[in-house]
Amino acid sequence: MITPLDPVVAQIIPLLPLRDAATMTPQSARDALRALAASRAAVPPPSVMSAEDIKVKGAAGFLNARAYRNASEKSPTVVFFHGGGWVAGDLDTHDRQARWLAIETGAVVVSVDYRRPPEVRFPGAFEDAFAATKDVIARIAEFGGDEKRVGVAGDSAGGNLAATTAIACRDAGIRLAAQLLVYPVTDVFGNFADAKENARFPSRSENAEGYFLTRATMEWFCGHYLADKTHGTDWRVSPLRAKDLAGVAPAIVATAWFDPLRDEGKAYADALAAAGVPTSYYDGPGLIHGYFGLGEASETAKREAQRARANFRALLEKGVGRDIASRSKRS
Repeated sequence: MITPLDPVVAQIIPLLPLRDAATMTPQSARDALRALAASRAAVPPPSVMSAEDIKVKGAAGFLNARAYRNASEKSPTVVFFHGGGWVAGDLDTHDRQARWLAIETGAVVVSVDYRRPPEVRFPGAFEDAFAATKDVIARIAEFGGDEKRVGVAGDSAGGNLAATTAIACRDAGIRLAAQLLVYPVTDVFGNFADAKENARFPSRSENAEGYFLTRATMEWFCGHYLADKTHGTDWRVSPLRAKDLAGVAPAIVATAWFDPLRDEGKAYADALAAAGVPTSYYDGPGLIHGYFGLGEASETAKREAQRARANFRALLEKGVGRDIASRSKRS
């Protein structure tokens, strides 16, 4: 039996941006997400011990980042990538999510502001995410201090970057403790406009519109990130198409039931499990894309996000070793 849409979330949907791909521009998308974040300025953000603006190395120079700490002792470190369809989103739009991640996992969270399209197309964001993760690991003493407890996390397009970074780390011989993929984009071949490809994931039609993120908006995002549609077959943007997922970090995959991305997220969780990767999956009953940012309004959203973060914390605390030796590329 399908859990109905959470009534609190239903009231919020009309207030959310990015729903009209026909009139959206990269700047209007960025402005809309920043305005949404600014509209909550009167509500104090979750309190952490410190939130410091820093720089990390990207693929083509330094990137803005923000380090969140909620403890002074040695702890896990999480590299976090914000959502926003690769095009929009920044450190401020996802500030509250990063704070909750630090609070509920006990990790030092490093939120990375990767280069965005259309100014920098694929694979720019992926290359920045991987480079930033390597830089944070190289400087681990400045963050959590324990290279055996490093994870990656992200929501939506950020979940895509976390997933692909986890594969790249595997291929580079870097062992991550965990990956948290929140309603991730996992297969963009066809740019969400190809009927045959869309048919592989029924949620793309079931939830095509009416639940905040629309299929048309995903088509718009993909069109800005990929300069060439054929790039959609590349695992660096479509991790579901990686030839081998064995050996990537243990994963938490969270989707939302009323989300066009639901089925490809579930397919990725299934593919990870089939490859022998310890994987936990949460299907977000009654929720929409973006619900990790709605926990202060919806108790349903809060509980589901907390479940995923608690599981992620357990994986981070368990930790792994780090194998410096490079391994052959298998993806």
